[in-house]
Amino acid sequence: MTHTVASIGRRANFKEIVELMEQWNVSALPVLEGEGRVIGVVSEADLLPKEEFRDSDPDRYTQLQRLSDLAKAGAVTAEELMTTPAVTIQANATLAQAARVMAHAKVKRLPVVDDVGLLKGVVSRGDLLKVFLRDDEEIAEEVRREVVSYLFRAPLSPVRVNVHDGIVTLAGRVRDTSLVPVAARLVRAVEGVVDVEFELRGPAGQLER
Repeated sequence: MTHTVASIGRRANFKEIVELMEQWNVSALPVLEGEGRVIGVVSEADLLPKEEFRDSDPDRYTQLQRLSDLAKAGAVTAEELMTTPAVTIQANATLAQAARVMAHAKVKRLPVVDDVGLLKGVVSRGDLLKVFLRDDEEIAEEVRREVVSYLFRAPLSPVRVNVHDGIVTLAGRVRDTSLVPVAARLVRAVEGVVDVEFELRGPAGQLER
């Protein structure tokens, strides 16, 4: 996550918000109160209705369907513009959890908060994608340490771990092939893994993929 975060108070005006977004090159700003408690978020989507309805006179149907957008078109402060309660994530959450929250809420940035809701940073889609820049050998070492040594403690032959462009391949002979689906889940949970493939054989020599 990014620890240095641009933020605003509830009384920040419309132009100030736009200027801050432009200055920091961000698509959303957390709205803070008191010692730094996150009470909402103002995003580009919250600002756009002002331009959309600037020179239009929406019909009755549009007014009924888009009451919230019309209200934001007339808003001038962060308090009026912000989406609240803010969609946030705890500082101890995993990247996978952050990705699921982003996808579900359809947001590009998530404020990261502590146990009492104070802002600690912001995680963006770009931050989540950075894990895929992880070195292949570093991924392989974690898979050996956290997955292979745990699941396949007494293999018939050493289980080899190869990683190429984030794709993990496990090869060798194991005593219990029923552990392969478990291994797949655990390997995919390792940060930076793109996919996992198997070339494991059971005691009778059958190939598991």
